[in-house]
Amino acid sequence: MKRAVIIHAWEGYPKYCWYPQTKKELEKKGFEVQVPEMPETANPKLSGWLPKLKETIKNPDENLFLVGHSLGCITIMRYLESLSGKEKVGGVVFVAGFTDDLGFKELTNFFTKPINFEKVKRGAKSFCAINSDNDPYVSLEYGKEFEKKFGAKLIVKHKMGHFSGPIDDEKSCTSLPEVTASVLKMAR
Repeated sequence: MKRAVIIHAWEGYPKYCWYPQTKKELEKKGFEVQVPEMPETANPKLSGWLPKLKETIKNPDENLFLVGHSLGCITIMRYLESLSGKEKVGGVVFVAGFTDDLGFKELTNFFTKPINFEKVKRGAKSFCAINSDNDPYVSLEYGKEFEKKFGAKLIVKHKMGHFSGPIDDEKSCTSLPEVTASVLKMAR
């Protein structure tokens, strides 16, 4: 059975922005989809988020596809770093992902050690990065970094902000079909 796990953004929750629509679309295609509520989302700690992701996934395999939004992306990278050399997931979609704390002291605990890009890359068969050209938090340069470091397919959306909603003072992004399309392409 093909599975997908969507990891929400800082201050996000399972029914926020485009997560419910993506979950519904993937379930229609036969996926088992989970959108876990991450702990202490207002004051996130890697020490809580990473164990929650591991507990949700249980057994990683190539029928598992991970989707991260914003802070969910670094959580996925830390997860992939933790895999044994023999474990690998089918694919990863990073939406508005980044590789440093963006200047937010609340996020520094996710970046206490450098990202091991080689281990992350070994942990998945394929990668996709979806970024906006006007994200107020995450520069398009991060998408280009994922393209370079992981061979990620980079999808640049025009004027989509942080693909978020009220948490980020944006009009809600309730549909992001590129996520579903990317997962389906990876799952072939």
